[in-house]
Amino acid sequence: MTKMNRRDFLGAALGSSLAMNGLLGRAGAGQPGEPKIKLGVIGCGNYGMANIRAAFKAGGVAIVSLCDVDSQHLKDSADRVEQSQGTRPKTFKHYGELLDTPGLDAIVIATPPQWHALPFIAAVEKGLDVYCEKPLAYDVREGRAMVDAARKKGVIVQVGFQRRQSPAIQQAREHIRQGHLGRIIEAEAQIHYTAGMRDTTPQDPPASLDWDLWCGPAPKLPYSPQIGHFAWRLEKTTGHGHLVDWGIHLIDATRWILDETTPRTVQAAGGIYYFKDKITTPDVLSVQFDFETCPVFWRHRIYGAAEYTPEVSNGIFFYGEKGTIFVTDQRWVIIPKGRDAQRIEHKVGADMGTAHMTEFLDAVRSRKQPGCTIEDGHRSTTTVKLAMIAYDVGATVAWDEQTEKITNHAQADALLKRPYRAPWKHPFSG
Repeated sequence: MTKMNRRDFLGAALGSSLAMNGLLGRAGAGQPGEPKIKLGVIGCGNYGMANIRAAFKAGGVAIVSLCDVDSQHLKDSADRVEQSQGTRPKTFKHYGELLDTPGLDAIVIATPPQWHALPFIAAVEKGLDVYCEKPLAYDVREGRAMVDAARKKGVIVQVGFQRRQSPAIQQAREHIRQGHLGRIIEAEAQIHYTAGMRDTTPQDPPASLDWDLWCGPAPKLPYSPQIGHFAWRLEKTTGHGHLVDWGIHLIDATRWILDETTPRTVQAAGGIYYFKDKITTPDVLSVQFDFETCPVFWRHRIYGAAEYTPEVSNGIFFYGEKGTIFVTDQRWVIIPKGRDAQRIEHKVGADMGTAHMTEFLDAVRSRKQPGCTIEDGHRSTTTVKLAMIAYDVGATVAWDEQTEKITNHAQADALLKRPYRAPWKHPFSG
C-alpha cells in the first residue's frame, strides 16, 4: 500500500487545483432570491482557502473580507475569490478591521490555534456567527472564555470537526448505539503517517510575512520554515503536536460515538525519537483516556514506520462484548466474534468539508445551533490538551469536569492557561 503523508492526505481530501477552480466557479449558488450570507475569513492559508471553497460549494455566500498577516497570502486569496465571485473582497492585516466590515454576517477563523480565541471573542461580541477551525483554542482557559462569550451573545458557532459529517462514522455510531456490539470494553484511535520536515535553520521570514504578528500572543520564536506556514502543527507553542492538530478529529469522533464528555483521568508517554532537534512535540505518543464508558487509547507514529497493517493506520477501533468495529473517514468494518464469522465492510464516500460548512450556513439562516456545538468543541479540545499536559508533567492527571480543574497536580493545573506575550491579554479572567 502506498504510504501517504499529511500533505498527500489533505490533497486527496480537498481535491486538486483543477477541482478547486471548478469549485470556486460555483460561488453564489443557493436558493433563488435568498440573501447571500456575507462572510469574512481570518487566515487565508491552506485551510482558509479550503473553507472558502466549501462555502462556495455550499452556495448562497459572498466573501466580503479577508484577513491575513502574510500580504502574499492575502493577495493570492483575494485574486482567487474575485475570479470566482466577480467582486474583490476587502483585505486587512488586522482582524479588528475585518470585523468592522459593513454588513458582515459571519466569519471563518482558519488561523493557527494561538490566534483563535481573541478574534473569536471579538467577533461574537459584535454579534457575528463563527465557524472556527479545530482545535477550538490553544489552551483550556481560552476555550472556556470562548464558550462563555458565545453563549452570552447567543451566536451560531460551528467547530471544524468535519469527521462528524462522515457517513462511515455516522453509520458506525448508529450500529454501536443500537447495541450490536454489546458493552464497549475499550476503544483505540490512531493516525500513523510520515511527517514532512522543512528547513529548521533560523532565518529571516519572507518579506510578505509579519512574523511578530503571526506569533501574536504565543512566544516569539526565531523564524524557520519548519515552524512557519503549514509546518507550525508540530511546534509546541502553536500547533502543540499531532494529537492536538490531526488526532483531535478522531478523539472527537470517539467521544461522539460513545456519547461521552471529558475523561476522568489521562496518562501519556512518548517522546521525540526520530525527529530530534527538528520538532518540539512527540513523534511517538501513547495516551490512555479514562472515560466513564470505557478507556480510550490513542497512539501515533509520525516518522514513516513500515506498518504491518497500513490499512488501519488512520481510524478507530471499538471493541465490544459481541464484536469489533473499525471505522475511518470513508469506510467502516464489522468484525463479528467467532472463528468463521465473516467481516462486513461498508465503503461510503463523502465531501465532509462541504457538508460541515453547509450545516453551519444552514444554522446561520435558521438560527438553530449546528450539530457540533461550541461546548462539544471545547470538550474535545480539553481532552487532547489534558493528554499533552500529562505528557509534559510525566504524570497521570485527574480532571474535574464541573470545576474544569486538574485536581491532583498543581503544576499540571497551571498549564491549563498559558501566559500571553505582551501586549496581548489572555481572555480568561477566572
